[in-house]
Amino acid sequence: MTDDWTEKYRPKTLSEVVGNPSAMSDLELWAKSWAKGIPEKRAVVLIGSPGIGKTSSAIALANDMKWDIIEMNASDQRTAAAIENVALRASNFNSLGIDEEYKGSNKGRMKLIVLDEADNLFGNADRGALPAINELIKTSKQPVILIVNDFYALSKKSSTVKTDTIQISLRKPVAKTIAAALKKIADSEGVAADGAVLAKIAENSNGDMRAAVRDLESLSHGRDTIDISSAKLLQERIVSKDMYAVLDRMFRKNDPFGARAALSDVDIDPGTAMLWVDENLPYEYTEHGDLVRGYEKLARADVFLGRVSRRQYFGLWSYATEMMTAGVSVSKMSGRTSSERLRFPMYLMKMSRSKSMRSVKTSLCRKVAVYLHTSSKRVEMDIITPLKEMARNDPGIRVALVKNAGLEPEELGYLIDAKIDSKIIKDTMLEASQRDIPIQKAVMTEAVPEKTPEPVPEAHTSQEKHEPNAAGKKPQSKLFDF
Repeated sequence: MTDDWTEKYRPKTLSEVVGNPSAMSDLELWAKSWAKGIPEKRAVVLIGSPGIGKTSSAIALANDMKWDIIEMNASDQRTAAAIENVALRASNFNSLGIDEEYKGSNKGRMKLIVLDEADNLFGNADRGALPAINELIKTSKQPVILIVNDFYALSKKSSTVKTDTIQISLRKPVAKTIAAALKKIADSEGVAADGAVLAKIAENSNGDMRAAVRDLESLSHGRDTIDISSAKLLQERIVSKDMYAVLDRMFRKNDPFGARAALSDVDIDPGTAMLWVDENLPYEYTEHGDLVRGYEKLARADVFLGRVSRRQYFGLWSYATEMMTAGVSVSKMSGRTSSERLRFPMYLMKMSRSKSMRSVKTSLCRKVAVYLHTSSKRVEMDIITPLKEMARNDPGIRVALVKNAGLEPEELGYLIDAKIDSKIIKDTMLEASQRDIPIQKAVMTEAVPEKTPEPVPEAHTSQEKHEPNAAGKKPQSKLFDF
């Protein structure tokens, strides 16, 4: 077959979506509310990890409701102008109408506007996109679906996304559900697939239905039958097992060699793996002796990682991974086993949540540095803090920064600690578009008092320069006379 199976067997209706029946029910209920007019919440946010069916659910919903679909994804330019031209125009025009009057689904075919990867709006490529998305959420006359992996990253920058949308979370389907879906695909393709190999594919997919279908297609290529022996070919594909499986073997199953082997299958560097162990160690080892021995092994792993950094000899990674997995595992002498859930590293969580803010800060410092003819480092260290106070307290400085330094709403919001859909940001951006205030006057004259100019000595007139003196001689020319 030449068709990609992931597209060929993409769910056509919500009933065909694998797993998440409750989420699909909520999505369908929201869609049906449009038949009575524009609902209170015009947009839905589909939240979940890649490959679990968020985009497929949106397409399936459009098919069920007989709606047209307009999709913008990460490969499209999603600046404010692009969203206004595509999404906002589509939201105000019915498919069969040419005016802006909302006719309802019973008098015209509606459009479903889908913004894929809506949480990845960083840099100049997506300049001004979030304010346009906020406007779309509030004013759209057509249903809107935002698809995100990290809802927190999007909602912390905009209260509109958090309060004016319906959030629906999709969970990873279990391996048994994925295997049943793979069985239907194999039967449809005329491939006799053993249950064991389908279970193996489902397990390796780690809840990613798209990856599971692609694995099945690769194993079935040129074959009519696949069995468990065919699953050996899956080893050629790097399967990213999660750290939870490593920690489970290390802390719960007392399997030091299994933990070490499992870590080698995870696409993660030893430094990040050590953060996982460090986060969970005090919760798993409650006996003082176990905890001390565990941290001794973890500290030894850190020593090896430090030597790798200093000497650039990456062969020491094997010693570090040995210590942080098998070493920590054998440190447990007591028979106590924790029943608490394993934790994601808090450090990684904070860094992930602050990624967009760090990007905005970098962009802000660069723009201010360009205007002030200095370095971004100088702005970050010495200028940004007083500039924050000035911008918070002086509307003129805010307008001047937007007008002359070219600050975007995200950058201004970071500077004055305000969300980009707040009134102060909107008013500043509107005023900046209508006024022409040089930042030099707004900032320099108000923030720094002008110095009294020093008196300048009078210049000689041309007559004084060339008239003879009392002795009848011309005066000697001075340097400033030239």
